[in-house]
Amino acid sequence: MSKSKNDLAWEKIFEKHRILDKILKDGHIEISAAKINEFREARLMTKFDHKSQLPKLFADHKLSILPTSRGGYVIGEFETFCNFNTDDIEVSPIEFPTFLESLDYRDITSEATAINCAFVSKILHDFTNEDNLFPTVSGRMSSSSFSFDINSAKGLFNVNVGNSQVEIDGGYESDHSLNLIEAKNYISDDFLVRQLYYPFKLWSGKIQKQVRPIFLTYSNGVFHLREYAFSNVNHYNSLVLVKHRKYIVQEGSFNLEALSQIIDNTKTIKEPEIPFPQADSFERVINLCELLKQKEFITKEDITQNYDFDARQTDYYSNAGKYLGLINAGRDSLTGQTGCFLTTKGKQVFNLNLIDRQKEFIKLVVSHKAFKETLELHLDSGEMPNKDTIVEIMKRSKLYNISSDETYFRRASTITGWINWILNLTEE
Repeated sequence: MSKSKNDLAWEKIFEKHRILDKILKDGHIEISAAKINEFREARLMTKFDHKSQLPKLFADHKLSILPTSRGGYVIGEFETFCNFNTDDIEVSPIEFPTFLESLDYRDITSEATAINCAFVSKILHDFTNEDNLFPTVSGRMSSSSFSFDINSAKGLFNVNVGNSQVEIDGGYESDHSLNLIEAKNYISDDFLVRQLYYPFKLWSGKIQKQVRPIFLTYSNGVFHLREYAFSNVNHYNSLVLVKHRKYIVQEGSFNLEALSQIIDNTKTIKEPEIPFPQADSFERVINLCELLKQKEFITKEDITQNYDFDARQTDYYSNAGKYLGLINAGRDSLTGQTGCFLTTKGKQVFNLNLIDRQKEFIKLVVSHKAFKETLELHLDSGEMPNKDTIVEIMKRSKLYNISSDETYFRRASTITGWINWILNLTEE
């Protein structure tokens, strides 16, 4: 697999400054932005919001990097990331103010818009249990000076920060607390704790009120909020999940009767000559399409570098979008790099309101024999068929270019993943 620009630049930096030798000896190394800039812009070389984005040298040697000042960083075997919990929770319906014309919850294309929608629809008020919330802080600011301990391979390591840059997506103050929001408009498996911890340390040292770090994720109409706390304000890895909720703007109901009608009225199509999907999370298929709607064309390298997809997942999920007719592949006319864009069908689907969009996704999925028959079997029996049964259905569905039983069984998990997504839409 080809190396990214970050991989190549970090290889040169590691070699020139003998970084691995120094970390082996001292447990860490400090490096300036100026030294990084000699090979590639430090801003691009140090932005790793998810573990999957780490350069190969970092991943291979379990290294992470943290900013310590405006122009300084420390590299070591630090535990900088935290996995999101995967508990399945109920989604709460909310109403959006109908009189607003300048803000459209059906067309959220940025983190700022997602936060604005969460604020005006009172999602933030409900989640924080605060009636009086006022937007008070946001944007880039200086961290001031503080120190903290972080878990490392050799025990606790003390980091000193002096006027590093901190960015806050949204800060909302109430009578009792300051709620600091980190927002993403894409789905991920983990997050960089620094995005919550540095703003928390900054404002905990400035005000008397409780500071509440909140992570907001928006995708496919769902606002997903998690509140964290640091049980030890001076320990980076002491965060605990305090609260976890999901919200969606109510646009109408979708039940098993509506699902049955879609299944009955959707014709089965001939299998496309495209690899059968190996992409278990249908939410992430949708999310990739959402990103393409915002940017029209994204190179495979950009998907891998900027979102929580590794190179293999980028291929898997873009191929899943192709399988459904939502995504196509092409080349950037200027750089020649391969990438993805929404098809005409994809653009049509994402111009629908949310409830109709969900129905269209279901139609696209159940138009394929293997998915339709497995879903029907689930609805008849009340439980998901086992993998052996799903593989039997797949084998008689004339799937493209699958030859081994091992591949059938591996791809069967995509069928169960997508069907579970469909069933989760229905109201009991």
